[in-house]
Amino acid sequence: MMDEREVRLGKLEALRAAGHEPYAVDARRDTTCGQVLASFEAWMEAGKSVTLDGRVMSIRVHGGMMFADLEDESGRIQLLFKEDDIAEAFALFRDAIDPADFVEATGVPFLTKRGEKSLKISSWRILVKAILPLPEKWHGLQDVETRFRQRELDLLSNPEVRERFRVRSKLVSSLRGFLDERGFLEVETPMLQPIPGGANARPFVTHHNALDVDLYLRIAPELYLKRLVVGGFEKVYEVGRCFRNEGIDPTHNPEFTMMELYWAYANKEEFLTMIEDMLSHMVKTALGKEFGAPFPRLSFREAILNETGIDIDELKNEKDVIAAVKKAKVKVDFKGSVGLGEYLDELYKKTARAKLTGPVWVLDYPIEMKPLANRVPGSPKKSATAQLVVQGAEIVNAYYHELHDPIDQRNRFEEQQALAEKGSEEAQRMDTGFLEALEHGMPPTSGFGMGIDRLTAILTEAPSLKEVILFPTLRPLDSRLRGNDK
Repeated sequence: MMDEREVRLGKLEALRAAGHEPYAVDARRDTTCGQVLASFEAWMEAGKSVTLDGRVMSIRVHGGMMFADLEDESGRIQLLFKEDDIAEAFALFRDAIDPADFVEATGVPFLTKRGEKSLKISSWRILVKAILPLPEKWHGLQDVETRFRQRELDLLSNPEVRERFRVRSKLVSSLRGFLDERGFLEVETPMLQPIPGGANARPFVTHHNALDVDLYLRIAPELYLKRLVVGGFEKVYEVGRCFRNEGIDPTHNPEFTMMELYWAYANKEEFLTMIEDMLSHMVKTALGKEFGAPFPRLSFREAILNETGIDIDELKNEKDVIAAVKKAKVKVDFKGSVGLGEYLDELYKKTARAKLTGPVWVLDYPIEMKPLANRVPGSPKKSATAQLVVQGAEIVNAYYHELHDPIDQRNRFEEQQALAEKGSEEAQRMDTGFLEALEHGMPPTSGFGMGIDRLTAILTEAPSLKEVILFPTLRPLDSRLRGNDK
């Protein structure tokens, strides 16, 4: 017994034998399904023939009449074929066309006796013969693993998934429009970098054969964007991919999209207000909802103190953190953490941040956690930072005062280098090129990064970042691609 693929291949040959080219390249549609449906009465009264292109989603034969649903991105419309009207073309469509095929159909709009908007077909031609069927039409594609591996089928089967990615596109578009109107310049910086910098993260490493050097996929565009500020661009931003060689879970993917921005001469309040206004504009544009700014604020110290009773201002080193955690009877695993900054970061993530529903600004992180941020005036152990937390996840990481003192920055890099020598995989590297740029002088600057994936996931109520990344990172099914076979 032939399988579905073999049956369809036989129909492909039947179409060719009848003089049809099953892979036509010159679509000739003059309108879309959505446009016909939106102005159906006018089209029908005019009695004008229209041509549509789209995918056949279903076929129903009733003797000498046949109905098919044709779908394009704008909508779906019913096609009516009458054997008395088109004879051989009727039989060929019935016998050789399957759901999933793409066809071009010409006809006149009319209403059926049941009042359904339809197109009475006078001619048709094949555009693409699908060799494989779509997922079972009544249940769609539900298996999560298959959905992510074959996103094209997921999009075809689940309209809500398509809508989620439309929202994502609108968010990015409105973001760009907001910034462009305010004089920010969109730029592009290297994804292949000789030194990975701009964040505390483990990088991916690759090798350039012609130069015979190891390079890193960027973990953040920060240092290059700051060099542009040194070069005289006072308002710059970039939307692009970043890569971090870290675990995969509902809130992390090894490659992700981030927007990063730098604004020279901005003060703290106008900077944070601008971010709030930008987010409100994005949500309003993409979803038609309000995002209630201004957001409440609390300090990093207050966030941990409120949740655990631990006052981090009393902690001087890693041993103090361990003792405080034990006394407070909270569970935090510090395995793999190196240095006070990483210990405090783990304490915060596993206790306070997880309980913040937000949106809420968390300000003034310990200086050990933020090697690229300036110090808070009058509080040298605090960094001039603000993170926007929503539903326990960091959405915006902002430095309302970027570190622009090259001597202090060199000292911070040296401290990070010492942590790397102790085993930290996330400590930042010494970047002499960036330090030299700072020595030429960078004006007082504010900057922030925002994860597009996380923001989209929260706004669309997606349970995982995989739901908002078209092709998320997955373990290869082919064992030969996993790097474990010898």
